[in-house]
Amino acid sequence: MIDIIERRHPIEVLMQRGLFTPNLARTMASEALLSSFDVDHIATEALLWQTGYLTFAGQQRMGARIQYRLTYPNLEVQSALNDVLLRALMAEQAPAAEQALSRLHEILQAGDPESLRAHLHSLFAAIPHHWYDNAPIAHYEGYWASVFYSHLAALGLELIAEDITHHGRIDLTLKLEHQIWLFEFKLAERSPTGSALRQLKDKGYADKYCALGQPITLIGIAFSEQQRQLVAFEVERLV
Repeated sequence: MIDIIERRHPIEVLMQRGLFTPNLARTMASEALLSSFDVDHIATEALLWQTGYLTFAGQQRMGARIQYRLTYPNLEVQSALNDVLLRALMAEQAPAAEQALSRLHEILQAGDPESLRAHLHSLFAAIPHHWYDNAPIAHYEGYWASVFYSHLAALGLELIAEDITHHGRIDLTLKLEHQIWLFEFKLAERSPTGSALRQLKDKGYADKYCALGQPITLIGIAFSEQQRQLVAFEVERLV
């Protein structure tokens, strides 16, 4: 795996395909997909499995076919892969990809949403402007959420993407030792102002975790493709 990271070829393949990083922990693949070895045409799921970034987490039979569920082998691999992906998503020369991790951990442990907003604003502001012109992945709809997810996942924290509830799916759940953060993402150009937080509340997404008796923070985030920045960060805290 170390050699693969250093050569970066698999990471370049993933970037070219517009990988949506929140999907990594809940990947599905058939036996035929996992059998491919042509690196130039290999399926994304097979590439991640053959390089050791994903491992089997279960299977189900669908007629004559077997569908495999893949996920990270452990938090260390999750952290290592997303650290590399974050650098690729933000441009290799962006120092924020490395320097901001310890600050992010402090903010989350302190339960400080306002500092998180400022932190994310600085993170996106650190991406060189020419990166958006030269990197096709920067124009994918999922680019902004991928940067945010990989920034969190690089810490090796417990994350649940597309967290299923009885009313829908939470875009991202972050479970810390004594608190829970629920995130919903929108693109400002395609969604009304305030719709991210409103969805978290209207669908009762926090109900799933109320029984734990821990503080829950709801955060609705809107990214702007035109401004290349987060333009809304709405917070509601439940005790």
